[in-house]
Amino acid sequence: MPNSNFTQTAAFIWSVADLLRGDFKQSQYGRVILPFTLLRRLECVLEESKDDVVAQAEKVKTMNLPEEAQEKMILRATNGLSFFNTSPMNLGKMGQSDIKDNLENYIQCFSTDAREIFEHFKFDEFVGLLDDANLLFKVVKKFATTDLSPSKVSNHEMGLVFEELIRRFAESSNETAGEHFTPRDIVRLTTSLVFMEDDEALTQDGIIRTIYDPTAGTGGFLSSGMEYVHELNPKAVMRAFGQELNPESYAICKADMLIKGQDVSRIKLGNTLSNDQLPADQFDYMLSNPPFGVDWKKIEGEIKDEHTLKGFDGRFAAGLPRVSDGSLLFLMHLISKMRDTHNVDGSVNDGGRIGIILNGSPLFTGGAGSGESEIRRYILEADLLEGIIALPTDMFYNTGIATYVWVLSNKKTSERKGKVQLIDGSNLCGKMRKSLGSKRNLMSEDNIKLITRTFGNFEVVDARELDKPAEQKSNRGRQSSTSKTAAPKTFASKIFNSTDFGYRRLTIERPLRLSAQITDTAIESLRFAPKPLNAPMERLYNVFGTAWNEDNYGYLAEVETEVRALIKAEFSELKEKQIKDLLDSKLWLFQRSLMDKAQQLQAAVAAMSAGKEMAGGRDVVSNDFNQFDITMKGAFKATGIKFDAKEKKQFFDAVTFKNPEAEPVIKKVIKEAAQPLYGSFNYNGKVVEFQQDGDLRDNENVPLDSSVTTTELIESYVKREVLPHVSDAWINADKRDEKDNEIGIVGYEIPFNRHFYVYQPPRALEAIDEDLALVSDEIMSLLQEVRS
Repeated sequence: MPNSNFTQTAAFIWSVADLLRGDFKQSQYGRVILPFTLLRRLECVLEESKDDVVAQAEKVKTMNLPEEAQEKMILRATNGLSFFNTSPMNLGKMGQSDIKDNLENYIQCFSTDAREIFEHFKFDEFVGLLDDANLLFKVVKKFATTDLSPSKVSNHEMGLVFEELIRRFAESSNETAGEHFTPRDIVRLTTSLVFMEDDEALTQDGIIRTIYDPTAGTGGFLSSGMEYVHELNPKAVMRAFGQELNPESYAICKADMLIKGQDVSRIKLGNTLSNDQLPADQFDYMLSNPPFGVDWKKIEGEIKDEHTLKGFDGRFAAGLPRVSDGSLLFLMHLISKMRDTHNVDGSVNDGGRIGIILNGSPLFTGGAGSGESEIRRYILEADLLEGIIALPTDMFYNTGIATYVWVLSNKKTSERKGKVQLIDGSNLCGKMRKSLGSKRNLMSEDNIKLITRTFGNFEVVDARELDKPAEQKSNRGRQSSTSKTAAPKTFASKIFNSTDFGYRRLTIERPLRLSAQITDTAIESLRFAPKPLNAPMERLYNVFGTAWNEDNYGYLAEVETEVRALIKAEFSELKEKQIKDLLDSKLWLFQRSLMDKAQQLQAAVAAMSAGKEMAGGRDVVSNDFNQFDITMKGAFKATGIKFDAKEKKQFFDAVTFKNPEAEPVIKKVIKEAAQPLYGSFNYNGKVVEFQQDGDLRDNENVPLDSSVTTTELIESYVKREVLPHVSDAWINADKRDEKDNEIGIVGYEIPFNRHFYVYQPPRALEAIDEDLALVSDEIMSLLQEVRS
């Protein structure tokens, strides 16, 4: 079966769905077809040694051995296979009578590992349903006539058939096919990138290597890794390990590994992040395509406990990403599984390599100090990242988003140390004749070789235009006479220092500048509490407050029903606690008391400023809050009024407003020498610190530069990039990095697209006007036709 015809075989197998229609739901088709396909494949693989196994089983039966010992004896007759079936029966020999019992007995005659595969499919349950619907015999006969022998369908081709069946199953049941397997062109590329550095594995006889996939799916990465090595070195020994969450995908992966002669005890079922079932193992190669953008809320407790309690003895010490996307958790898990570069005895080891497929989010999500940034920081500062390759869009069955292959190693070659290679392969693809789900693009062997060669040569490639036909885009039947030039399809490779992706996030402060003015309107506003109760209180006061007197001020209990109806109609966002506060006269009395005190202060200030424009005098605007504050202290002293913190804040909020032309507000006077860059200034003959204006606070990302000190780096940046624009700004020296305690929080991001952006000049305005004129003429012509 040529690779191009695997869909025909899959379509033939899937035609069993015609038998199931009516008796089974569409979402159940795959739960019948997949296990029967596996059963037939296993049966065909066992065909050559069938007679020998049956004969051996008869001999062993008389030995009265434990089951495990019996299996070991029978395996000797399988001609190297790691599973068997001791029944003389096969699907083709099963008659119509008692077929259910015969089939169930046939399954029980498989060796333990193979039998477990069908348990995860709940095969006996669906066999019973097929029998009840009088379909079991027809389905068995259909599969019995399907030739899936290794001579007809190779292991690689069988993998493609399984993938196509799973894709059809996922479409029919509205499941996500991409959670189960990765397209083979992407698998091939990733495998090539990861294995290309290991000359020994690709050339030496008897070399042993381990390969691991924590999101194994149906085993595509494991199979491809083994195939890749065996193509170049048939005598290499590959040992596959994996873990998979989905029971059916796990069953297919396990069956595939059985057929390939692997020890399937190394393939585990369960959640890799919360229950790592290979905790002590390390591996030479790791390949993974974890689910994109899947949250980890269900296992949040286990992950956070490991992060907190185990630290670097666990997997997640570097940091935790946001709960909405667990992609970087899988990456940290893989890093913890990399084989050490040195053994316990001090001898040199080969280390480990990782190839993982991620979406764009892990490149840049999260600012300095966030979990994502800290994970990137750990990877780059530990010099683990070799390169990232941008893939074309529409490469996966379940999504068309941009994706990237990350390649990591803990034993870089000397030329790669401290370096990261970025390759833009986003245009290296061709259109498929027929889309498979969301997969519309395909990478050819030449495309894969170009990326692999560029990566292997550690080569810089300036943006090189590819020989690709221009895409035809619909324009609703109209073609612009001056259409915009399409962006060229290019391929490029760039090499960066690891530190090029790092920066220090400085917090830049500016002084609070306030003007003050005591007005009747400002004082009257104190009758009502601050937001969010301000507007509701004013509305209620206007409706009900006219009837209040000293004895019942703020009392709303008698009209609670009307109050609640008004609030529900006009202020539905208020919570029950806030509504109860509005109904409580204590709130109204507190605000009225504050207003009364403010009126007394207003009168005192007016008296103090009689005959002169004193800062804060009645209706006089003061643009120097520092002087206004002195005036108010005099008013407080004169009246004997005292405000608690809440009253003081509300009063000053009412009578002040921000004004960029006002004097800065002094926070405190200090004895140290002035340091304007760090917020201490010479002001009116004193050294002072100003209050910070939170609304004007800003952050600046200063690129890392290991050739200068942090102090030089940040000061020169602020003098060059900040002070020419805002001369009163300063650096907040309290915002320091937790790891190095230097000013500014270190962050890392990899702005991939920015590094490969190719500027496209806009079209001339005349050309755009010409297009608009043509469209306008066409519209007018159509309207004329309607009128006529």
